[in-house]
Amino acid sequence: MAYLTLRNINKIYPNGYHAVHDFNLEAEKGEFIVFVGPSGCGKSTTLRMIAGLEDISKGEFLIDGQLANQWGPRQRGISMVFQSYALFPNMTVFDNLAFGLNLQGVDEDEIENRVNKTAKILGLTDYLDRMPRALSGGQRQRVAVGRSIIRKVGVFLMDEPLSNLDAKQRVTMRSEITQIHRETGATTIYVTHDQTEAMTMADRIVVMKDGYVQQIGTPYELYFHPRNVFVAGFIGEPPMNFIRPEVHNGCIRFGDADLDLSKVEKDLKGQEGKKIVFGFRPEGISLAPVQDAYKIEGTVELTEMLGDNANIYMNVGSDKTILKVAPDEIPQMDSRLTFYIPYENVYLFDHETEKVIHG
Repeated sequence: MAYLTLRNINKIYPNGYHAVHDFNLEAEKGEFIVFVGPSGCGKSTTLRMIAGLEDISKGEFLIDGQLANQWGPRQRGISMVFQSYALFPNMTVFDNLAFGLNLQGVDEDEIENRVNKTAKILGLTDYLDRMPRALSGGQRQRVAVGRSIIRKVGVFLMDEPLSNLDAKQRVTMRSEITQIHRETGATTIYVTHDQTEAMTMADRIVVMKDGYVQQIGTPYELYFHPRNVFVAGFIGEPPMNFIRPEVHNGCIRFGDADLDLSKVEKDLKGQEGKKIVFGFRPEGISLAPVQDAYKIEGTVELTEMLGDNANIYMNVGSDKTILKVAPDEIPQMDSRLTFYIPYENVYLFDHETEKVIHG
């Protein structure tokens, strides 16, 4: 039996706004699950329903098999880290970490032992007597995480905890949070709009859009086997390239090339005469000739040197395309460039439903 179970969870506000639609998820003990999606997709609202900070309008929420819809936040054995650090500015790091334990009436010796142990895990031992204002953003975030994990609860909820940090601090904190999760063994549900955080931290990812779950799966499953256009375009950086041509005699036009779709998918009878969504990832191409691939030509519009790789922005007929290549493969601006899309790297989606046909 799953440790956390959400069955057909809905959130409908008094004004009629339906924020979350029929959310279903089973989370195992010790699993790290990330909710990801654009702003306003319902991920934080769902997290707050799990925490008991928002009422569940419809559906069932179970903790270890017991219905918990009416339980208060304290009864649920859940600890939450918010986007803002929410530290007490007039308390030292030690007192901030100890605050929850003091409220629980924990013995002073036990408090000191647990604060010191938590501080060691988070690299805060030398900062225990400092006030929050004397800490960097990353250090404040570690205190906020420490205040959460020190309570030894079964579930950690994190609502975009790294959004206030700079790029370097986010990379450091990602690895630290992942390590803390491994050491505590708690079930962690983490909310972010950053797909890089989701891909690098999660055991499983829940992709949301407009209050609906689009797909749940491992990072590998979402990257290589997206169920629809939204997931395919949201996961991956740069995002997947899409063109929307019409199918005629089983072929589509991409720039000056006629592409025979039977090379990648035999059964496309229902698509004849209709538009189809043809997708490929920027990194799923080759600049050198390869067998079993579509040959495409276009004009280089812009290049970006990123160190270990480079992005090439191209015009292919009336379509815009991004290619991701090695830094020594950067072409000249405004030059003509030929690239190859291996059949195995092609994705096809229905134009109307945007559900995957092949990929």
